[in-house]
Amino acid sequence: MKRILQVLIVFFAVMCFSINLTGGVGRAAEPIVLGVVTSLKFFAGDLSYKAVQLAVDEINAKGGVKVGSTRRPFKIVTADTRGAEPGVPVTEGLLALEKTILEKKVHAIVVGPFRSEVLLASMDIIAKHKVPMLGSIAMSPASEARIRENPEKYKYIFRLCLTSRYAGMYLSGLMAEINKEFGFNRVYLYVQDVMFARKSAEMMAGWFDKNGWAVLGQDIYPSGSTDFSTGLMKAKAERAQVLLTFFSMAEASILTKLWISMKIPALMTGQSTQFAYRGAWKHYDGKIAGCIDMALEVGSGTGAKKMPKSIAFYDAFVKRWGEYPPGPVGHGPAPSYEAVYVLAEAIERAGSLDPDAIVAEVEKTDRMGVMGRIRFDEGHQVPYGFDPKEAAMACVIQWTKDGQMVVIYPESIAEAKIQLPSGLKAIK
Repeated sequence: MKRILQVLIVFFAVMCFSINLTGGVGRAAEPIVLGVVTSLKFFAGDLSYKAVQLAVDEINAKGGVKVGSTRRPFKIVTADTRGAEPGVPVTEGLLALEKTILEKKVHAIVVGPFRSEVLLASMDIIAKHKVPMLGSIAMSPASEARIRENPEKYKYIFRLCLTSRYAGMYLSGLMAEINKEFGFNRVYLYVQDVMFARKSAEMMAGWFDKNGWAVLGQDIYPSGSTDFSTGLMKAKAERAQVLLTFFSMAEASILTKLWISMKIPALMTGQSTQFAYRGAWKHYDGKIAGCIDMALEVGSGTGAKKMPKSIAFYDAFVKRWGEYPPGPVGHGPAPSYEAVYVLAEAIERAGSLDPDAIVAEVEKTDRMGVMGRIRFDEGHQVPYGFDPKEAAMACVIQWTKDGQMVVIYPESIAEAKIQLPSGLKAIK
C-alpha cells in the first residue's frame, strides 16, 4: 500500500509539472495566431508575408512569446484580399479580412490591406472585432485623421510603413537637391490610378508649383497598364529633365525599358521602388546607370551602410528566401518584420492576450529597429524623419556606372552624391 501511495504521489507531481509547463495535460502551449491579410500575389504583399515569417521563425526559435508565466509560439494564417488586382472591388478585401478574424480566431493582424481604399473601409471591421492591426503597406494618411478624431474606437489600428505624406517629404527634399546641384526644373509625372499614387503626385505637383518647377504633364494609368510610349514621347517633346513616377505595380518596369530603348534624355526617378533592390541591375541588363528610386523604408529592398540593422535584416531575408525578385519591392518588408517584434514586446509587457492590454502597450513602443527608431504618434503612425536615432527612415538610392546601388539621400545616411547619367548635363 505504501509503495502504491508513493507511485501516485510521483505521478501527480509529474502531472502538475506538465500542466505548469504546457498549460494543459499532454499538449503544447496554445499558439498566438497572427493573420497576414493582404494582397499576397503582389510583390510587396508576398515579400511582407515572408518578412513576417522570418521574424516569427526567429522568435519561435528562442522559445516564443512570454505571456504571463507561459511561453507561446506564434502561428501565421494568411488571407488574400486581392485589393491590388485590377478590377477587384473593395468588398472582396473586407470579406477576406472579416472571415479571417471570425474563422481563424486571430489575436492580431499584421501587414494588413494593400490598398489604402481597403484600409479605410476596413477600419470599422477592426474596431468592431477589437483585433490589433499593425499595418505595413497601405499609405494614406486619412487613416491617421480618423484615429485622431475617434481614438477610442480606432485604437486597435497602427501603421509602421511610410505614408504618402512622408514620401512627399523625402521626394521634395530630393528634388530640391537635384535643382540645387544641376539646375533642373522641368518634370513630367507618371501616376498609377490608385489612392496613394494620386495623392503623392498631387502633393508633389503643389510643391513644384511653389518652388519654380514646370510640371510639363501628368499621365494617369490604370493598374495593369503596359503602354507608356505616348507619355514618354510627350516628355521628350517637352524637353523634360526629370521623369517622376508613382507606381506600385510590376508593369512599371515596362516604362523603364521603354525609357532605355527610346533614349529619353531625362533623369528617371520616383516612388515606384522598381530599382531599389540588388537584383535590379541584372533585371535591366545593366542599363539603369543613373536611375534614382526611393526605398520607402530602409531595409525594404535595400539597407543603408550607416544603419547596420537594415543590412542585417536584408541579408537575413535573402539567406532565408533568396534574392528579391524583379518588381516594386522597396516597400513593406522591413516594417512587416518590425511589426512582429513590436507585437511580441507589447504582449510580453502586457502579460496578456487581451486586445485592450496589447494596444495600451503597443502605444508605448520605443525600439531601435531595422528602419531606425520606432514609436507611434497620436494617429498611431510611426514618424519618419532624417535622423535614425529619432525617427524611422526611408532612403533614396542611385545606380552607379559600375553597377553599384548607393544611398544618396537623406544626407544623414548618404553614401555618395547624386550623379547625372551619361548624356545628361547640368544647366547651371
